Amino acid sequence: MLGAGTMGSRIAAHFANAGIPALLLDVVLTGHTNRNAAALAGLENATRQKPGGFFTPGAAQFVTPGNFDDNLKDIRRCDWLIEAVTENLDIKRQLMAKVSILRTPGTICSTNTSGIPLAAISEGFDTEFRQHFLGTHFFNPPRYLHLFEMIPGAETLPEVLQLVHDFADRRLGKGVVPCKDTPNFIANRIGTFFGSTVQRLTVEEDYTIEEVDALTGPLIGLPKSASYRLLDIVGLDVWALVTRNLHDLAPYDPWRGRFVLQPFLEEMVKRDWLGEKRGQGHYKRVGKGAEKEIWAIDWKTLQYHPMQKPRFASIDAAKNIEDLGERLRMLVAAPDRAGNLLWKLLSDLLLYSASVVPEISDRIVEIDRAMRWGYANKLGPFEVWDALGFESTARRIEGEGRPLPENVQRMLSSGAKSFYRSADCDGAPHTEYFDLCTAGYREMEERPGILVLGDLKRARSVVKKNAGASLVDIGDGVLCLEFHSKMNTIGGDQGAMMHAAIEETARNFEALVIANDGENFSVGANLMLVLLAAQEGEWDELNAMVHAFQQANMALKYAPKPVVAAPFAMTLGGGCEIALHASRVQAAAELYMGMVETGVGVIPAGGGCKEVILRLGDPKRALELIGYAKVSSSAEDARHLGLLRDGDVVTMNRERLLADAKAFALVLAENYAPGLPRQDIKIGGDSTFALLKLGLYMARQGDYITEYDNVVGEKLAYVLSGGHSTSEQTVSEQYLLDLEREAFLSLCGRPETQQRMQHMLKTGKPLRN
Repeated sequence: MLGAGTMGSRIAAHFANAGIPALLLDVVLTGHTNRNAAALAGLENATRQKPGGFFTPGAAQFVTPGNFDDNLKDIRRCDWLIEAVTENLDIKRQLMAKVSILRTPGTICSTNTSGIPLAAISEGFDTEFRQHFLGTHFFNPPRYLHLFEMIPGAETLPEVLQLVHDFADRRLGKGVVPCKDTPNFIANRIGTFFGSTVQRLTVEEDYTIEEVDALTGPLIGLPKSASYRLLDIVGLDVWALVTRNLHDLAPYDPWRGRFVLQPFLEEMVKRDWLGEKRGQGHYKRVGKGAEKEIWAIDWKTLQYHPMQKPRFASIDAAKNIEDLGERLRMLVAAPDRAGNLLWKLLSDLLLYSASVVPEISDRIVEIDRAMRWGYANKLGPFEVWDALGFESTARRIEGEGRPLPENVQRMLSSGAKSFYRSADCDGAPHTEYFDLCTAGYREMEERPGILVLGDLKRARSVVKKNAGASLVDIGDGVLCLEFHSKMNTIGGDQGAMMHAAIEETARNFEALVIANDGENFSVGANLMLVLLAAQEGEWDELNAMVHAFQQANMALKYAPKPVVAAPFAMTLGGGCEIALHASRVQAAAELYMGMVETGVGVIPAGGGCKEVILRLGDPKRALELIGYAKVSSSAEDARHLGLLRDGDVVTMNRERLLADAKAFALVLAENYAPGLPRQDIKIGGDSTFALLKLGLYMARQGDYITEYDNVVGEKLAYVLSGGHSTSEQTVSEQYLLDLEREAFLSLCGRPETQQRMQHMLKTGKPLRN
């Protein structure tokens, strides 16, 4: 890795996450005794970054720091050289000149430039170098953002492109989008236009910073950082550089006038109010401790004021609409200020995206993927147009006297109704996209190793379903159990379908996979149902509910055919317990897994305590894991915590998770033999309970836990000790399940627990009472 700044150090960290050694080089800093100080600083920043650049702290051992003066010769040992120095053509070319001499012939060399033309960087270098040179644009932070823009040079060999594509996809977990060597490539070209349009409308239509961020975040399928908060994260200086760069490099863009900083942004850059790295930008924190609050800037006066929550009638109505397409249609039709801004913003986005085909991409597909994967948008521009209604949106734009791009006019004349349409055949999912260059539909290529449940369900329906879960035939004798409740919470519907899945697999399939296409695998039990039952004193019903979930998990664990869980993202509480009971786990690399029940005043009662006892064999570690509600920061961290076993495997690319889990399940099915419920679990009894209570007492004395944390902790300690016993003995899994359930029910009856549950449901945050 050539360059150890923000991008270089974090790209190196992500190679380390994939288990690939990386050499991290940067300049020798004057005034430092350690000649590797720059690289070491980058490595430290990647380690300390929140969220972290490394999956685990131990992954940093795969990165070797060095400097350009002493260690550039070591690049001879490298298979791939990535340049990530400052965005300055002269500096990049000077470094590449040295690299071209020292590299081993055949070594791939790429630049992480976000906008400098590749032709300008590689001009004058020999043919062999240019054949192995390309652009590889990671998005920041590289660990978390899926997009990897791959830009061929004029002479890059096809086999080099294929190798980099496959490596980035499978080993680094990236969504690879081929790009042309045009200014800012795809994602930043569209993203810069969108951001510049937001800023222009802010000024011309007189919106506040808070109003704009309320309208341009999750409400319309964009991240919580919305528009101005995103600028604070990126840095206003970086945004200014990207905007000016695009303005200078795209002289023939008809929309070029958009790529100009608004005067208030220019002034903020002059004042060094660059965002989070300076402590203030469009927002800043004021006060200390409990008195700290966030203030927003008034772009007219550049004075800060306490944040004011915007009030729009259309927003209040839209929040009740779960389907994003329906919500967008309602918002752009709204006759208020919210509807005005969103229609002008989104319609300009649609027009611009169409106008740059084929300049930046021959297909709409790459543009949509780039915006979904690089900017974490729920929908790309052409998917937004389909959601709004292609024909009605085009006619509305025409009715306002605004011209449609010529390619869209041809599409409208052809009678096409959407940019994408299904073309399923014989139970196999297929999708067609409208080719704006040829004015006709073309079939989307298959992506081997990638299965999408939504597409499979559309093409072949489902085996069985209820309101909260479905059974889907994913081919080759594998059945998939899919949860689809809100946030994939677990209740009676999911428990019933777990039993149905086991029965259906036993009769007609070779293996079962538990997976879904949601944002999270599962955030745990339906807390509202538990709270209502507790408040109403429906103890028999609550007992039956917990017992049913326990038995569903035990049925998974001892199913006659193998069960592979495919957890990803948030896998909490009951979701974690389901994964713990699967035969094996095929986990996504980004896995935030843990049992967090103590945060709402209860303990895990779906077999989680039991499984941790079995896996860790150490009540003290088990108490710390569950009692402190530890959640993994990655799949590898989950392994370190004991939540994944040695036989569980990890998929780097989330898109490949379902297909990988399916393949894993079929391998297990070849020689699978179900086990029998354990009757020989060693428990420590009273002596272990006393030891655990002492640990809780010390934590309370140190003010690490509250008084009620201690109450919950003692219930947990009692279960982990195996209940009351004067000596060590062996017990069954069912015995421990009964202890879990009894402790859970007793805690549900306490007002402090119900207060914690209410607070979590209201705020999404735990209450420390």
